[in-house]
This record gives sequence, structure tokens and C-alpha cells, in this order.
Amino acid sequence: MKMNTKSSTFLSTFVFLTLLVSCRNTISDHRVENGFTLHLIHRDSPLSPLYNSSITQSNRLINAFHRSFSRASFFKKSSFVTPNTIRSDISPIPGEYIMKLSIGTPPVEIVAIADTGSDLTWTQCEPCLNCFEQSSPLFDSKKSSSYKTAGCDTKECTSIGSSSCVKGNVCEYQMSYGDQSYTIGDLAFDIFTFPSTNSSENVAIPNVAFGCGHHNGGTFNNHTSGIIGLGGGDVSIINQLDKEINGKFSYCLISIPLGSPISNVTSHINFGSSASVSGPDVVSTPLIKKEPSTFYYLNLEGVSVGNRTLKFKSSKVSSGGEEGNIIIDSGTTLTLLPNEFYSSLESTLVDSISATRKEDPSGTFRLCYESKNGTIDAPTITTHFTNADLELSPSSTFAQIEEGLVCLTIVPADEIAIFGNLAQGNFLIGYDLVANKISFKPADCTKY
Repeated sequence: MKMNTKSSTFLSTFVFLTLLVSCRNTISDHRVENGFTLHLIHRDSPLSPLYNSSITQSNRLINAFHRSFSRASFFKKSSFVTPNTIRSDISPIPGEYIMKLSIGTPPVEIVAIADTGSDLTWTQCEPCLNCFEQSSPLFDSKKSSSYKTAGCDTKECTSIGSSSCVKGNVCEYQMSYGDQSYTIGDLAFDIFTFPSTNSSENVAIPNVAFGCGHHNGGTFNNHTSGIIGLGGGDVSIINQLDKEINGKFSYCLISIPLGSPISNVTSHINFGSSASVSGPDVVSTPLIKKEPSTFYYLNLEGVSVGNRTLKFKSSKVSSGGEEGNIIIDSGTTLTLLPNEFYSSLESTLVDSISATRKEDPSGTFRLCYESKNGTIDAPTITTHFTNADLELSPSSTFAQIEEGLVCLTIVPADEIAIFGNLAQGNFLIGYDLVANKISFKPADCTKY
């Protein structure tokens, strides 16, 4: 089987999209006139099926931060793939959100990890020759009257990159992830049903391409059944539902203090007309198209510390005047900046903060301070994207990592820049893949 590298990165904040769709109307003609909305549940929330009450809050944070670094390493690898390079499909460790939806006729519910760093949606299927444990029954394609396999000449098959036709005219896919997990199976089409909070109303979309995995293994959690691909590639759910959602989705991530237990509050993701981001305080920046198309690229021009602005520069990453020098990723917890630029940012912050500096015992963070109440007096950090200045929340830039220790949640990285989900907290963020822009609106995400 031929495998070709299309990245999807280690997902780091495992926030789980529990696709509890709040559709406002029954769908006819497969149109989603009023859009639909889903709950986003953090993986460490008591509402998440992945919640482990035996893990301390400190350990949860350290685990999330390590996922950020792992994810970044795979973004970096995929950023240097040339068109003639042949490598295996490497996708990230699936990430921070869980989604519930149903596949087939009659509908069978699956619980899967939503991943903005992956394109292919897949679930474990019967017969499962090699599978990891999952809490819900496996999808059995033989029991779905609307299921059909994808032929080798379909555009969906050719867009995957790692496919073969060893079983006649049936497209077989293979996807591997950064932690050595993998899935192999048949590419197929079926009806995807998004259930609303009102059980009588559903959004049913026919002929959605997905992977029916018969050989799956690695470190996938046994409460989930696969991946929901929310990346920018052709086979992602976002692009497959283009006619229904017109290339629009948005989300609002609740800023949760890192030093306190995660509560039962949920974030939300919106699709179609429900994804509108409007108002006088909205700023928008171009969404840059480049390879690999899975990722969402922006232009970062600089970062301000108080009233001092640092122009974004890096010899390893394209500079602020070039196209697409930073990836916006809801699956990475921390914000990562290239080493040399990070050093300038850190130096400027050190000159501006009078608190007592303290070393992080875990070795994860470079810039930490003593704190009696979980906060320090730090200057405002503002990120300057093309045409869009975002003043970041103080609680998301300096966070309490453990009692008496506050650290900067922006960290250095080699050859990569990622705008992570802590920095995105309490913004309503809208993606418009038709207009090629991302919009930001300061918001109380408990109301979205």
C-alpha cells in the first residue's frame, strides 16, 4: 500500500466536540437553512467520556502541554513536504474535542474525536480484524441500507493520498498518527445525521465520504470510535458539507483558569448561517491557502507587550511580510513561536514585570513567577495579524500552573508558529472558506 504524507498534528487540548446539535429546524432537501450548533466538551471535563477523576489537575495540565509540543512537531514535519516527496500519511494524535453523530440507515451513533488537524473522518467498522476497545457498538456497514463503498476513481479516493485498490474497485485508505496509532479500511459514503437537542429534529446529510476502519490500533482511547476531520482539505467534513454550510463554521472556547478544576461548562461550534460573526468590534484577517491544505494559516505581523511592538521575524519560518507564517489550531493548548522571536518577546516581558521570577520544576515553561493569588501584574499582550489586532486575555497568557507558580503560556519552538486555543479563549472565531478569511469577536463564550 502506498502512503503519502499529509499531516494532521498531535492534538493537544483534547477538547471534545460532543455533537449535541442544536438545529433549529427539520431538514428538508438536505439544506441547513438556519445552520446548527454543537457542544464542545473539554476532554478533562466531568462531562467528557475521557474524564479520569484519579488524575490531578496539575498532571492534566502537564499532559496537555506535552501534547502541544508533540502536535507542533508534526505540524513542522508536514510544513516541509515538497510536492515530489513521498511519505506516509502522518496525522496528529487526535485531539481536544469529542463529537457525537450518527452514520447510516438506520442511524448508528458514534463518539469520535474532532480534529482540525485532520481531513479524513473515520470510525471503526465490523468486521473488525484488529480494533481497539470502544464503549459503543461498532458500525456495521452491512446493516446500513444507504452505505456504499467508494470507487478507486472517485475524487475522494484520489484526494486522500494514501490509498490503494487491492480489493477490486474499492478504495482502501491507510492513515497513521504521530503516536504510532493507525487505521486501515474502506473509503465509503453514507448518511451522516447530526442530532439536535430536540430529538424530533435532525440534520441528515447524504453521501458523506468517510473511512470504515477494519484494522485500527495504537493509543486511541477506548471511549471513542474514530476521528472527525475538520481540516481544510478536500475530504474534510467542512468541505464535504460546503453546499449545506457554505464554507462557514465558528467556535467560541470558554477560557478556563488553568489552575482550577475544569467545570461542567461547555464551549460551542456552529455551522452554516449559525456561524455568523458580526458587529462593530469584529476584526478579520485573510485565511492563507498553502500546502498542506489541512491546516489553517494566518499572517502574524507582530506582537505587542504593552505599548512596545515587536515585529515578527524568524529565519526558519516565513516572516511577517510573507504569506501564512502561523497556524491557528484549536487542538493545541499553548501558543508556540519560533525560538529567536520568542527570546525577544520573553526579554521584553522580563523588563516589564516586577514580580519575583521562579523556575518551573517540570521544565515545561521558560518564564514563570511567584504568585500568591494566581495572578501577576503583567502588561497586555496583543497579537497583530494582518488587519486584525487581538488583545489576549491575561488569564490565558499568564496562567497558574500550580499553587504559587504563574507561567507564560507562550513557548518557544523550532521552525513553527501555532496560535493555540488558550489564546483563542473568549473570542467568537468564524472561518469563512469562501471569502478566505477568519473573523474574531471578543465574547463571553458561556453565552455562545
